[in-house]
Amino acid sequence: MATAQQVPDILSPQFAANPYAAYRMMRESAPLIWHEPTQSYIISRYEDVERAFKDKESVFTTDNYDWQIEPVHGKTILQLSGREHAVRRALVAPAFRGSELQEKFLPVIENNARELIDTFRDAGSAELVGQFATRFPVNVIADMLGLDKADHEKFHGWYTSVIAFLGNLAGDPEVAAAGERTRQEFAAYMVPIIRRRRDNLGDDLLSALCAAEVDGVRMSDEDIKAFCSLLLAAGGETTDKAIASIFANLLTHPEQLAAVRADRGLIDRAFAETLRYTPPVHMIMRQTAAEVSLSGGTIPAGATVTCLIGAANRDAARYADPDTFDIFRDDLTTTRAFSAAADHLAFALGRHFCVGALLARAEVETGVNQLLDAMPDLRLDDDVLPTEEGVFTRGPARLPVRFTPA
Repeated sequence: MATAQQVPDILSPQFAANPYAAYRMMRESAPLIWHEPTQSYIISRYEDVERAFKDKESVFTTDNYDWQIEPVHGKTILQLSGREHAVRRALVAPAFRGSELQEKFLPVIENNARELIDTFRDAGSAELVGQFATRFPVNVIADMLGLDKADHEKFHGWYTSVIAFLGNLAGDPEVAAAGERTRQEFAAYMVPIIRRRRDNLGDDLLSALCAAEVDGVRMSDEDIKAFCSLLLAAGGETTDKAIASIFANLLTHPEQLAAVRADRGLIDRAFAETLRYTPPVHMIMRQTAAEVSLSGGTIPAGATVTCLIGAANRDAARYADPDTFDIFRDDLTTTRAFSAAADHLAFALGRHFCVGALLARAEVETGVNQLLDAMPDLRLDDDVLPTEEGVFTRGPARLPVRFTPA
């Protein structure tokens, strides 16, 4: 098995500054690396990461979530398998697809986008990360659940702490302790609300979760709390970074921005290519239930596997000219990009494909449309190039723009 000492360590400042160069080295010379600090095997090629996500033989499991996710969320749907997973997914999925999403929650998404844009619509300048991207998805989720948006700072603080815990690859004890405190604080906030909602059901997602029943199974207070925690963290952090990244990519490719502005039907293409080119989540872990052979060697049973989405999505064996942002590429199928049949890996694949993919698509489509309407000549402020930050999740830290108010 290649060890490739020349590859920057995933915990190093060099890697954090530019993981894409390291990803290329991994794919080419070290597709399987044993990483001592995280006690995990790192895989980077598209075919290997795809296999780990789509596995139907139960070789690649989510047993790692017992220690990686449960300490901050409680036991979530991500840890379940077989019938237990199917029933829980059937309980939560209806709100995130089809008529329920379009009729009940699309107006919520539209209203929240409009409210945030109204705060800078006439200013001629904005910082799209702080003033829009970090607030928009959390506000949407709060409204969907029927929670008080005045508690936004609490929600944002909690999900930031959770994401830091999940990305705590170096094992910082303070980050770990803060994540575990978040679980207690969120439970103290959420469980009383769930109990009150059970006695007074409304037309919101939390009420739907309280009332949902499949084959005689209903969600417990703990089930619902854990799902809400997961929804806030996963839905907030990922959509936040996706919106910031789609604008960063378009602003640095003005001809593609002009095309999207002229034809809003291209927003899906721009989002799909952003998910491939600069995915919000760069790595997801799995655990092996049996020995498995992949590119570069063999992984033993019971091992943690770090699947590098950010590397796999730029694999030249899968995509032509993979380090180029191109919304018109013909090797990425937009019609499947937000389904379990997607041919990028940003939402994972298989039975643990992101349940909120269509919600993210609706948020991005709405947000991009409304922002382009409000800012017809949108441009980077002083031509400052956006800078990505993060390792586990990654996106532009700031995105200052100028525009002539519509």
